[in-house]
Amino acid sequence: MSEDRLKSAPLAYQNQPFLNSPDGRILRILSEYSEPLSRFRREQIQDTVVFFGSARFNSHADAEARLAELRRPSVDPKELKRAQAALDMSRYYEDARKLASMLTEWSIKIPARRRRFVVTTGGGPGIMEAANRGAKEAGGKTIGLNINLPFEQFPNPYITPSLNFEFHYFFMRKFWFAYLAKALVIFPGGFGTFDELFEILTLAQTDKLAKKILVVIYGSEYWKKLINFQAMIDAGTINATDLDLFKMVDSPEEGFEYLRDGLTDFHLGGVTRKETEVVPDIAKTRP
Repeated sequence: MSEDRLKSAPLAYQNQPFLNSPDGRILRILSEYSEPLSRFRREQIQDTVVFFGSARFNSHADAEARLAELRRPSVDPKELKRAQAALDMSRYYEDARKLASMLTEWSIKIPARRRRFVVTTGGGPGIMEAANRGAKEAGGKTIGLNINLPFEQFPNPYITPSLNFEFHYFFMRKFWFAYLAKALVIFPGGFGTFDELFEILTLAQTDKLAKKILVVIYGSEYWKKLINFQAMIDAGTINATDLDLFKMVDSPEEGFEYLRDGLTDFHLGGVTRKETEVVPDIAKTRP
């Protein structure tokens, strides 16, 4: 009697229990590098401008509607106060939307084979939604680098579907924020926004970026309450010249002019049309 034949073992790269195990972690990490790289090549993305800021801000229309809904005698005054504050902060949503739109309108006119300075966000609500929305309204493609979180951060509806990404590892998501970015725009936000701002400033300060990256900090009223850069200079923890690593602005127009001029000088300056169209492969550029 012949022995029963064993079933073929699964190929290692099709072995789901292995891929999800601690031993498969390196493959998962590599996947979060290689799969986005493949899509960025396919979508002809050369570089980006990244918008960061609070996920908690609403559009002016939504915040106004919420406040009107709460204007009843029975409503908790604290809840009404929070709604009024949300309406006040909605100006940053609208400013991010306008700045992203202005930047996109300009960038899509740049004569190049690949897409330049594509608006990119963390893919969620608030400032992220506002920037993706403004870029889409201007007729451009726009990127969302979302993160898988326990409280379910869903992608906003304004991301270009083919450029909607989902990450498990924060550090791989941060890599893609920094790798293609030629500029960073920081709107008011919380812990995550602080983390993203100071990580990029540290990389720029320590000369760990292979390119000039423009950093715009938006909303001096908010940021000057929270960060005393002069106190850091006085204490000797930073140099006065470190303040040149960023520009603080208070209007979409001011932010756009700084970004347009800086991106032109550092990344388009002195380049002919033909040279602009022949761009380096992103896989061959040092992060």
